[in-house]
Amino acid sequence: MDNTQVSPMSVDPIADDHLITHSFHQIESETVKLEENADEKTFPFDHSQSPLNAQLYYIQENIAKLQDKISQIGYFYLSLEEKLEALSQKHEKKLTTLETATKKNTDAVKEKFESIETKINSIETSYRREIKEKIKKFFRPRIGTLYQYDPRPFHIPKHYFNTKPLTKTPTISIVTPSFNQSQFLERTILSVISQKYPQLEYMIQDGGSTDDSAQVMEHYSPFLKHWESIKDNGQSHALNLGFRHATGDIMAYLNSDDILLPGTLNYVAHFFNEHPDVDVIYGHRVLINENDHEIGRWVLPPHDSAVLTWADFVPQETLFWRKRIWDKVGGKIDEKFLFAMDWDLLLRFADAGAKFERLPRFLGAFRVHVNQKTSAQISKTGIAEMERLRVRHHGRLVTPGEISKNIRRYLIKHIIYNKLYRLNLLRY
Repeated sequence: MDNTQVSPMSVDPIADDHLITHSFHQIESETVKLEENADEKTFPFDHSQSPLNAQLYYIQENIAKLQDKISQIGYFYLSLEEKLEALSQKHEKKLTTLETATKKNTDAVKEKFESIETKINSIETSYRREIKEKIKKFFRPRIGTLYQYDPRPFHIPKHYFNTKPLTKTPTISIVTPSFNQSQFLERTILSVISQKYPQLEYMIQDGGSTDDSAQVMEHYSPFLKHWESIKDNGQSHALNLGFRHATGDIMAYLNSDDILLPGTLNYVAHFFNEHPDVDVIYGHRVLINENDHEIGRWVLPPHDSAVLTWADFVPQETLFWRKRIWDKVGGKIDEKFLFAMDWDLLLRFADAGAKFERLPRFLGAFRVHVNQKTSAQISKTGIAEMERLRVRHHGRLVTPGEISKNIRRYLIKHIIYNKLYRLNLLRY
């Protein structure tokens, strides 16, 4: 038998199984032979020794060999257990690593999905908001809004410069109240006198300006019926001082930062000649900035006297009236009003039975700038005065909801007229 020992770490499980089986067979075979030799009294030892001792020695020798084999098998199984334990730990570590990586990947995918879902929801929300805003903007009234779009060149249609021959030329009296508006006063004056209306009475009533207003008025004095610069009690008082010099059949006032559009006076005179029953007229409004650039337009629906009792949408710089209705309501501006004196005058005209007409033309331009009275006083004086006028007409305080309800149809008409104008389906 082979007595060579094998290192436990190099044992092949299958080969050692065969080795163990073969060793047991050898032991069994040699044991049989030993028994046969014992019966025949033949031993592979020195016959001079005791047969019993030789037999024992032989058995001991085979037992030692068998113990060696058993030791080898023990080493093999010990090595196999170590390898299995190492393999189990390695696989367990790999499994743990794989589970960790899988969890990280799953969390990353979940996080990415949530991020994408959040972005999609954000885009959808933004898109819905944008659509809603566009719808609101499309149906939002333009009247009441002073800054509608970025400044653009102020375009005046060519036919505005073509005046019509008049069958008669009524005198038109215009008053411009002013105070420290030399920056715009000259442009206001030129917008009036450049129309070259033959029967014009133009008065400028200045409240004692400390800027260059007096020099501007002096320069254009040949074109003015009257001008002076004295301290007054406000715009309403200045208007009354100016209208004392008016004798015209048609009257108006133009603030010192606003302008008339070309051909307006001829157009107004022609309309009054053709419509002797009409007492008060006004037109559409252009909004301009301090540099004479256009920033918006008010396109108005036909006049509605009922709406006038709830809100004033009449552009003051486009307003003209007959002297007969002026005299009928007392022939003066109510000086108790510092802001809403034009609405008060319109309501008094309406109460006196005046017939109103909105003309299909832009008659004047309202200037929007940081120092203008409208912007500075509307939040303080103006709101209180408008509330007082509503109480005077309706006999009670009215709620914002009532105002909105009673002007809603008028605003819808405005939106329709404005859209038709923007689409060039209506031309003024």
